[in-house]
Amino acid sequence: MNTIPSVDLADFTCNDPIRKQNFVNRIGNAYEEIGFVALKNHFLDDLLTTELYREVTAFFDLPTAIKQQYEIEGLGGQRGYVSFGKEHAKGKKEGDLKEFWHFGQEHNPNAKITATYPKNCLVKELDNFNTVGMTTYKMLEKTGVYVLRSLALYLGLEEYYFDHWVTYGNSILRPIHYPPITTEPQNAVRAGAHGDINLITLLMGASSGGLQVQRNDGVWIDAIPQKDELVINVGDMLSRLTNNTLKSTVHRVINPPKSEWHTPRYSIPFFMHPRSDMKLNCLPQCISETNPKQYSDITAGDFLQQRLIEIGLITK
Repeated sequence: MNTIPSVDLADFTCNDPIRKQNFVNRIGNAYEEIGFVALKNHFLDDLLTTELYREVTAFFDLPTAIKQQYEIEGLGGQRGYVSFGKEHAKGKKEGDLKEFWHFGQEHNPNAKITATYPKNCLVKELDNFNTVGMTTYKMLEKTGVYVLRSLALYLGLEEYYFDHWVTYGNSILRPIHYPPITTEPQNAVRAGAHGDINLITLLMGASSGGLQVQRNDGVWIDAIPQKDELVINVGDMLSRLTNNTLKSTVHRVINPPKSEWHTPRYSIPFFMHPRSDMKLNCLPQCISETNPKQYSDITAGDFLQQRLIEIGLITK
């Protein structure tokens, strides 16, 4: 496999049970083999994508002093701005060559959520930044719900198994800016090799290449979706829940050739998290003599806390 498989969400949402089952089989097999797919016919349209990249570019073009006004101490980067080089991959000390912003779930009094979510930061310099960001958030969240329904069926669960846990879940939309590289990086890359923390990640097309996925044999391959596709991968929470039946594949963003150092890169992933009280205990149907239980029991909230410490966004 030299590229990530492509699947069509229209096959799952149609009224043809054969097409629907074919989608379930294809995405499930892909997530067992490499943990990544490219998805077309999602709920994010071209106009909204263009608007979001315009707003995101405008924000990161603001003076550093203004951006830093939105960096909130004590939140572990859950909302607002995170400055350049602050986050690093698990096990690395060098900070990634990036800065980013976080949109998060908004409070709803009817959601009956046990955890309290921080408020989103409102960027007063850009009139449409927050509106466009949160509209995108909802479209990616909707897409993610359908992907998780297909995976529930693949795992032998009830189709709507994940719906309660991800509706008003602790998901994050992260616009990322990788600035031009001006000096030789010292053991640093735009994003070090890592697995994502969450259930699944939905990635909008980046402004340039660089995303690579590591196959089971250790070979790195480029993840290059078509213009109308989202890249969607399994995160560590889902891998843990399925006892590694579905793979959280290590991936990275490499630095461009020196001739392209002057070119910035923008990328916008949506990290789909469940409610913090969801148990990530390995599913019984994913445990067998040949695949014994590999993880201790833990909740999503406690697992997230552990990982935020490991990547440097919060301290113990």
